[in-house]
Amino acid sequence: MKNLVLIVMVGSFFSSGCAQETTNKTASMNLHKLTSEEQRVILHKGTERPFSGKYNDFFEKGTYVCKQCGAPLYQSSDKFKSECGWPSFDDEIKGAVERTPDADGMRTEISCAACGAHLGHVFIGEQLTQKNTRHCVNSVSLDFLPAGSVKPKLDTAIVAGGCFWGVEYYMHKIPGVISTETGYIGGHIKNPTYKDVGSHTTGYAEAVRVIFNPSKTSYDAVVRMFFEIHDPTQINRQGPDIGDQYRSEIFYLNSDQKKTAEKLIGLLKQKGYMVATKVTLASTFWKAEDYHQQYYEKEGKEPYCHGYVKRF
Repeated sequence: MKNLVLIVMVGSFFSSGCAQETTNKTASMNLHKLTSEEQRVILHKGTERPFSGKYNDFFEKGTYVCKQCGAPLYQSSDKFKSECGWPSFDDEIKGAVERTPDADGMRTEISCAACGAHLGHVFIGEQLTQKNTRHCVNSVSLDFLPAGSVKPKLDTAIVAGGCFWGVEYYMHKIPGVISTETGYIGGHIKNPTYKDVGSHTTGYAEAVRVIFNPSKTSYDAVVRMFFEIHDPTQINRQGPDIGDQYRSEIFYLNSDQKKTAEKLIGLLKQKGYMVATKVTLASTFWKAEDYHQQYYEKEGKEPYCHGYVKRF
């Protein structure tokens, strides 16, 4: 959204925008204390020596979780022996791993979607398994939970409803939400920037990815809150922010999420709301620039175009 902090005049209102300094996406999470070696790899994107990691030649049944935040990342059934020197997986738990092209354009980094911890890199096309994918992961970035261990599986919701600053502000307050991050989804170019999205030529929406513990809240509850913190009847705008990047849209990750979103829209329509919210299969979610993350929490302010209105 436009780089705007205070409404001074109508002209500046539409030309400024939602941006300031960077904030750590892990600020509100309970993180494990890391050793110096873990910090080198997880925080500073280092790499452990090949064949040195404890999970390289390890094939017990269970779940691999993030060393930093504990979020489930990989199932043991997706681990395979690649002889590359690092633990290899040909699939991840849905929504658990984020992919980001390296600056040199040569490789694709993988990180924990919940806390941003560096995991390693992903490679496509090696023909090592039927899925033709290899997540090359540092053992030091992982913990292992044997089969039968009690560990809640995290879930993900992606929603767009105007300036992502305000949506994130309220989504982050839902009990059971582990983390949130702002980003761009629904467009047609790779690695979009805030400037690209604001040009109205890329098709992207400002969106928020919500990671939550389904044992403490539900997708239904998250989406209900989404409908109550923005006006779902507005088209390509939210309050004073106008443009297709401010549209109301739910990006579902599976058929159950789609059914839930459509059910809630139906309930709102029964109440007389002319709901404009779209329900769309999620495509790649591109994380927004760091200065857009947790903006209002950092500034100690509240959203100017979002607020809670009970609708259910």
